[in-house]
Amino acid sequence: MPTHKVLIAESRYDSHDEEMTILHGIGADVVLERSDDPATIARLGADIDALIVNLAPITAKTIGAMTRCRCISRYGVGVDNVDVEAATARKIAVLHVRNYCNDDVSEHALALLLSCARKTALLDRHVRKGEWNVPGKTPIYRVAGKVLGLVGSGAIGRTLVKKASGLGLSDVLVYDPYLSAADVEKLGARKVELPDLLAEADYISVHAPLTDQTRHLIGKAELKAMKRSAILVNTSRGPLVDTEALADALEQGEIAAAGIDVFEQEPAPKDCRLFALENAVLTDHAGWYSEESQRDLQRSAARNVALLLSGEPPLYCVNPEALG
Repeated sequence: MPTHKVLIAESRYDSHDEEMTILHGIGADVVLERSDDPATIARLGADIDALIVNLAPITAKTIGAMTRCRCISRYGVGVDNVDVEAATARKIAVLHVRNYCNDDVSEHALALLLSCARKTALLDRHVRKGEWNVPGKTPIYRVAGKVLGLVGSGAIGRTLVKKASGLGLSDVLVYDPYLSAADVEKLGARKVELPDLLAEADYISVHAPLTDQTRHLIGKAELKAMKRSAILVNTSRGPLVDTEALADALEQGEIAAAGIDVFEQEPAPKDCRLFALENAVLTDHAGWYSEESQRDLQRSAARNVALLLSGEPPLYCVNPEALG
């Protein structure tokens, strides 16, 4: 007789052997559900002890239907798709996975930055059309000597600074209200306010969490404050950047280029204006992915649940007050 029931909703992976091994190890019955439909998750969650979910919205209504649930474990770092306040009120712990893709996302941010700076994606498109000597028609500027600015500097931002340290940058600026100047200096960077970063940085990489306060943190005014030669990279959350304002800035030459891995709406709509712009390098929220990081993610999401259901502290909990 299983001692616990766990629902893996919005199942996106070809295999869930990693989770099964861990959860069966505590005697749990595991239900797989591919749908991200809130009504389906609420119906299947009526008698579960734990929910593991990716990006499906877990609203107060869904949480209210999960009368036995003790924890919601997210495949990922951010929990903006989960109503944490509603979960806390029901004494449901919201768990997430930290530090599983620092290398992968920082590498992706650097790849987008370099692709924009060296125009590799643009050159690829022209060469495939039979064109040659393309750089003579579009200016490319040396990376060495430029200034990198980070908007937010958690684990991924800090890893990016280390990876970019060999590029010969003249300075690294950090805007992060949660870090002291001393903390930033330890990274080999300089703490500044956002207006200063926007004005001084040649490359701006966004690594802030999505909250009510950070939504559209980079909007029309911020884009206008950047250098016309600036490159913006976002591998964090799509709504941190105002897409329409970004499209305007790219079209009008207010900034030089953008490398975007995350969108305000995902999948990005077919009429997304960024698709038509040659100075935008776009990927499909792939920054987190490597074979290694996916295994780490699946194991940690399941391990969080297994620990909590076994009466032990989970690896990472965003509302520890719910554990009481």
